[in-house]
Amino acid sequence: MADTTSQLSADQQSALAQYTAVTAQDVKDAIPLLQRSQWNVQIAVSKFFDGEGPDPVAEALAAQDHIPQQVSRHENLQESFDRTSSSSSSSRQAGNRNNNSSSDRPEPAPRIVPQPQTPTHRPPLLLALLFAPFNVGYRAVSALFRTFVYILSFLPASIRPRALTTSLSSLHNNGGFGRGGTASITGGGRRMLPPRDAAARFRREFDEEYGGDGGGGDSESAAAARIPFFEGGFAQALDLAKKDLKFLLVVLVSPEHDDTGPFTRETLLSEAVVSFLSDPNSNLIVWGGNVLDSEAYQVAAEYNCTKFPFSCVICLTPREHSSSGSSNSTRMSIIKRLSGPLSPTAYLAELQSAMTKYAPDLASARAERSAHEVARSLRTEQDSAYERSLALDRERARLRREAEAAARDAEKRALEQAKAAERREQQRQQWRRWRATTVVPEPGADADPKAVVRLALKMPERFEAIAGPGGRVVRRFSADTPLEELYAFVECFDLLQERAARQADEKGGEEDNDYEPPEGYDHVYKFRIASPLPRVVYEPGEKDPTDGKPATLGKRIGRSGNLIVEDISGAEDEEDESEEEGDVMDEKGVVA
Repeated sequence: MADTTSQLSADQQSALAQYTAVTAQDVKDAIPLLQRSQWNVQIAVSKFFDGEGPDPVAEALAAQDHIPQQVSRHENLQESFDRTSSSSSSSRQAGNRNNNSSSDRPEPAPRIVPQPQTPTHRPPLLLALLFAPFNVGYRAVSALFRTFVYILSFLPASIRPRALTTSLSSLHNNGGFGRGGTASITGGGRRMLPPRDAAARFRREFDEEYGGDGGGGDSESAAAARIPFFEGGFAQALDLAKKDLKFLLVVLVSPEHDDTGPFTRETLLSEAVVSFLSDPNSNLIVWGGNVLDSEAYQVAAEYNCTKFPFSCVICLTPREHSSSGSSNSTRMSIIKRLSGPLSPTAYLAELQSAMTKYAPDLASARAERSAHEVARSLRTEQDSAYERSLALDRERARLRREAEAAARDAEKRALEQAKAAERREQQRQQWRRWRATTVVPEPGADADPKAVVRLALKMPERFEAIAGPGGRVVRRFSADTPLEELYAFVECFDLLQERAARQADEKGGEEDNDYEPPEGYDHVYKFRIASPLPRVVYEPGEKDPTDGKPATLGKRIGRSGNLIVEDISGAEDEEDESEEEGDVMDEKGVVA
């Protein structure tokens, strides 16, 4: 195409640009028409909108070749009209034959998205007031000129002035909607609306025009209400037809054409057509538009609509086999064009024949899509099962790691508790050795009997080897000796006996040098001392209620008494374990 345009002269390229700007026709189709029009833009535009008749230049040359001598001709205006109408009808028949011959190969159906409206900038108020008279005059002159042109547009094209033809083409493109679908401000254009609002306006105007007030009666009004026009833009209707694999019927009407009213009342609103369009089994989406609206005008331009009323059927078809190997791809194509007035029977027959012809393609597309959906669903289920299995494996691995970590923590905690217990036992033994050196010795024989307390202690079984049979130990204490001293005597009894034995054997050399109590150690006695009858438990930390000082043996027991030493190692062991755990946690906190 670039080679073809490059071969044109500057004037021809300028004429081509002007023609395509007015008609929006493809360059490959515009060049032959301009060549037949001798590169006259006005003649080419007139042929584009009014239909191309026989070439007068070719007819003149042929007449010169076949007629040996010039003969004068007399023709009246009626004969000229007849000849013009006959030539126009012959050109329309030729165009219909060309359309029928090319209908075997479906044309692609482009997706039309209306361009946004260009914002209008208002002049300042002062300028608007200054130019208001000129604006009013311009509007009045424009209205008169358009009325004059509209009246003269009924003249045949053969006797219509060339300037009038140019004005009609300009009005056709700029009077209603110009390039891009922007509403004309000075002409009789309609305001551009969003696709959904434009569809609602079309339905409302359709019902107002062809409803109960349109002369069709109640049946016609009911039929108009039953036509399932799509409530949205053309692009949305095309996308829905492609998604749901349905046929899309596009109906374009022009209120300026005389055939629009009869076609709508007699064909589109007939009971047979309405029943077919409303039947869900027809698998059909109906979209209608008025070419006075921007979107419908763009659809008419892109779909080469040259005659109204216009209908076309669009569906998803296999793309033609190409060298790229994309034979299994699909596209939206125009499978049927219906131009001009048709009877209800012919209109319905054309629709049904086209839909029947391409129904297998839609069925195969549905089957293929269903197969893809099944495969996708199966793949999704497999992926889901794999993810669930992977999640279970991850959960098992997590539980195993947690169990191993718990076992390691328990082992570490047990080792720490054992070390803490060992360290505590070492501190206890160190405390016992130190406390054995500080136990108050037994009073001598010359001591005042009133200041001495004689106690008989029933020791636990663990002291029977030291205390003798029965574990009975008798010892004297000073009356002012605290109760804690009695507990210390029992706690260090074995060490005191060993010390006494060494001294008796005269083997007592130097005593142990470890006479200092361990730091940070609080000794807990694992036994208690009580009197049998009445049972009274004497605690090592008791205080005298009179002065608050530590209670003495003389005040609590008297001058003598029989006491029992009871082991409480079970409860104390549990207490020691809790204390050891606390010590371990404290050490961890210090390390941290």
